[in-house]
Amino acid sequence: MADDAGNVERNGAFWAECMLKVAENRDKDSFMLLFDHFSPRVNAYLLGQGAAAAMAEDLTQEALLALWNKAHLYNREKAAVSTWLFRVARNLWIDRLRRQRGIAYESDENLVEAAASEPTLDADGERLLAVIAQLPRNQAQVVYKSYYEGKSHSEIALEAGMPLGSVKSSLRLAIRALRRHFGEAQ
Repeated sequence: MADDAGNVERNGAFWAECMLKVAENRDKDSFMLLFDHFSPRVNAYLLGQGAAAAMAEDLTQEALLALWNKAHLYNREKAAVSTWLFRVARNLWIDRLRRQRGIAYESDENLVEAAASEPTLDADGERLLAVIAQLPRNQAQVVYKSYYEGKSHSEIALEAGMPLGSVKSSLRLAIRALRRHFGEAQ
């Protein structure tokens, strides 16, 4: 980037001064320097953490908006601007994951409530549980943990003491069996 190449002297002290100007004076030029420098870096970090491209962009925007709104909380004695901003981005990412997981749990609760009020859904739910109960134990366990508890494959592997590849294979076999049982093409 031309901005970085032409300004080799920009270091931690430079970015800390920019933060100070944003905090004290809401200096838009300093903010734009921070934004232009850190935005691609934060985005790349979030992508590396496993965020989808669109989510990484959203979280990057949120992190830099937090920089604008909370620059007064930055303390140059405690951390570099990059450390502070990456921590903000990381916290936003974790919060987003927790909200998504919470939505998944909420959705499951809504399905249970809907199943109780609609007999056809209740019958389908019972049929599904009956088919899952017929699966080999490890497959049933993986399906339950993945879809009912919302756990990642890695979390399941740790909890069940299984290799990650076995978790994925068990899940794949279980889904294939469920599709066969319910007459879906594979």
